[in-house]
Amino acid sequence: MTRLNETSRPDLYSRVTNAIVAELENGVRPWIKPWSAEHLAGRISRPLRSTGEPYSGINVLLLWAEATARGYTAPIWITFRQALAFGGHVRKGEHGATVVYANRISRTEAGDDGQDIERQIPFLKAYTVFNVEQVEALPAHFYAVAEPKLDATQRIAHAERFFAAIEADVRHGGNQAYYALQPDYVQMPPFECFADPEAYYATLAHECTHWTRHPSRLDRDFGRKRWGDEGYAREELVALSGQSAPLH
Repeated sequence: MTRLNETSRPDLYSRVTNAIVAELENGVRPWIKPWSAEHLAGRISRPLRSTGEPYSGINVLLLWAEATARGYTAPIWITFRQALAFGGHVRKGEHGATVVYANRISRTEAGDDGQDIERQIPFLKAYTVFNVEQVEALPAHFYAVAEPKLDATQRIAHAERFFAAIEADVRHGGNQAYYALQPDYVQMPPFECFADPEAYYATLAHECTHWTRHPSRLDRDFGRKRWGDEGYAREELVALSGQSAPLH
């Protein structure tokens, strides 16, 4: 057992690290809460287990990153067996997210003086969970969210036409707004979760301005090397300049 743990643990650590690094390289900050709607159970700041208990440690970042990548707005995650126990089922073809469980086991060993000693051995175990949006037929409280702030009928027609003409790949879900350069798409929270229509379109304009920096368009980088450097600041100034244009 010890040999198996010692062999598998570094690989699991690497998987976790690589997942977070990949999000950062795509311009996504995985430590920001990705869902936009509050659950009826109350204000939620961390991903939740099926029992309502919040995840902790590295699992928070792993599930936030997965929710961002997949566009999940629900904060609740559940195992395959738990879904069955609640009368639900994971949709065919869905892929789960990896989370980890850390603990220690006790082992009795003979010491140098011949006396038995208790040794604590840490271990890390991976298992798979699914967002409730991947699971069907669960009890209604798993899907319940607070009422949205906006109604879809409040969309501004000429702004909709403007952004449709751009033909950017705009995806909706979570509560983060950003442009991901390598996969080349704009991520937006749902329209209904903004305080007013103007806030939605201003944010979308900002991110679509970032979208123009792609090498296939304006190929703009200002010598940017890392998040927060001078090139990053220059790019933000460019995006701010176009933020209100579609509403005039």
